[in-house]
Amino acid sequence: MTTLSSDEAYRQAGVDLKSAEAVVDIARNAARQTQKPWLLGGIGGFSGAFEIPAGYRQPVLLCGCDGVGTKLKLAFEANRHDTVGIDLVAMSVNDILVNGGQPLVFLDYLATQKIEGEQLAQVLSGIAQGCEQADCALIGGETAEMPGFYAPGEYDLAGFCVGVAEKENLYPRKANIGPGNVLIGLASNGLHSNGYSLVRKILFSDHQQDLNAFIPELNAVLADVLLAPTRIYVKPVLKILEKHPQAVQAMVHVTGGGFYDNIPRVLTPAVSAEIDASSWPLPPIFAYLQTLGALSDETLWHTFNCGIGYILVVAADQAQAVLDSFHQETDEKAFIIGQLTPAQGQPEVIVR
Repeated sequence: MTTLSSDEAYRQAGVDLKSAEAVVDIARNAARQTQKPWLLGGIGGFSGAFEIPAGYRQPVLLCGCDGVGTKLKLAFEANRHDTVGIDLVAMSVNDILVNGGQPLVFLDYLATQKIEGEQLAQVLSGIAQGCEQADCALIGGETAEMPGFYAPGEYDLAGFCVGVAEKENLYPRKANIGPGNVLIGLASNGLHSNGYSLVRKILFSDHQQDLNAFIPELNAVLADVLLAPTRIYVKPVLKILEKHPQAVQAMVHVTGGGFYDNIPRVLTPAVSAEIDASSWPLPPIFAYLQTLGALSDETLWHTFNCGIGYILVVAADQAQAVLDSFHQETDEKAFIIGQLTPAQGQPEVIVR
């Protein structure tokens, strides 16, 4: 009876060990771009090690994990994999930022039917770009080749992030949240990574749109709009928090559930958030989806970010100073989009 080497046995089962080994080199190159002084050791071990940066008196560790969702289906169809890695990082680091945290380290998990070197390199390059934008380190990850589990050419992504904040500087500051607080919104980069099951139904199941077509209403190729990566707000927001330490009372990452589900997560029962929808330009993709899908305003605001990816709840007497700082010291497009009012039996969020 002929015996098989481990390489050959795995190859017959659909797993190429040599390709799997090459992944470590690709990951190492991606991680090298994101090295930080708080790292201990390098990538490729059984775990990643890091220390809390000096200067914290009562450091609190913050953790976040997320994926990219069905936006990946469009990356497969367009054969463009360089932006979804940024999305993966963004969804976790922006959540940590909401509590006032500086992201420190990030780990990724990629599972696929078969490892394809160029595809993997694009994904990991995007993850490294995202980590650079968030000023955190890619410390490790896992790539799993699972033949028979995923369709050829497809993969799934998950990400995990650890950040740190000073205990006394954690958000939200519920005691200071009350009527009169002003809402400052930061522009999104389009759809970010939420609502894509509905997007795909409207555009491709119901209307058979061509992903690679130029759409006059969008003044862009559809794939470019749909695969635009989620904005990472870490550096500009941390700069504002440092300059205006008493101004900001809470923050919101506008993800799945839109305005109606995310803003209430930082409110108290005493207040409602009143949003003036005319205070910033609605990006064309949202109007396009609303028209094609015959979506109500409520569905639009309950599903998508509608052009605002991040919100700061700010003391009224400091709102203009914070807004000016965003305009003068960062590249963010910032808008005063509403205020908190006494609840008095009103819905938690009112969009006018």
